[in-house]
Amino acid sequence: MKLVSWNVNGLRATLGKGLPEKMDELGADVLCFQEIKARPEQVADLWLASWPHALWNPAERPGYSGVLILSKVKPLSTALGIGVPEHDTEGRVATMEFDDFYVVCCYTPNSQNELARLPYRQEWDAAFRAYASKLAETKPVVFCGDLNVAHQEIDIARPDTNHFSAGFSDEERAGFTQLLQAGFADTFRRLHPDTKDAYSWWSFRGGARARNVGWRIDYFCVSESLMPRVKSAAIHPDVTGSDHCPVSLVLE
Repeated sequence: MKLVSWNVNGLRATLGKGLPEKMDELGADVLCFQEIKARPEQVADLWLASWPHALWNPAERPGYSGVLILSKVKPLSTALGIGVPEHDTEGRVATMEFDDFYVVCCYTPNSQNELARLPYRQEWDAAFRAYASKLAETKPVVFCGDLNVAHQEIDIARPDTNHFSAGFSDEERAGFTQLLQAGFADTFRRLHPDTKDAYSWWSFRGGARARNVGWRIDYFCVSESLMPRVKSAAIHPDVTGSDHCPVSLVLE
């Protein structure tokens, strides 16, 4: 099974930039989109409609956040959110259960300028860790998406100047460490421990993408028990249309 995750930064805009063709080229069985910024009734698209199974979780606030899972495989069950009301209004998590594992699409809150939302982000990190860990008590978990953290210095082009920036604060990095310690593996870094300059997000400013001054903040993580089935984990910087690029996972 091949899974692809992409923060599209506006589903309607990205559909107009060749999203269907780009996703068809990647050949996924399951697609996980973040920051869709739309409700299903706002998107009349034949390609989207061609997917037999779709799970939307838009934010209550119009034009903000939201996640979507598209699957060729029929899920056994589905769920929206993480079961915590104060965290479930922004459309940040959707889950599909399959025979062998859960797939969780996640768009982690950004801590914002001057880390204004860091306290909330830390609450979110603990709540999401509890959610993923609880699922893993039943069967293995694959969670993916824009997790809004560059975990290690190798995951960011300018580590020295970003230790107090949202997405690279000590607190956020520690939160991701705790998530992995709960029994999960960062598949890309596990398979490519020394690969540098591998990023999934670039600022729109200053030609950052052209110069590859980026951050790796989009992930596929799996329960440790699934690692033997991980055939590949890749980043696709050649796919444009958003300030993020897709990431993929292939399971045997």
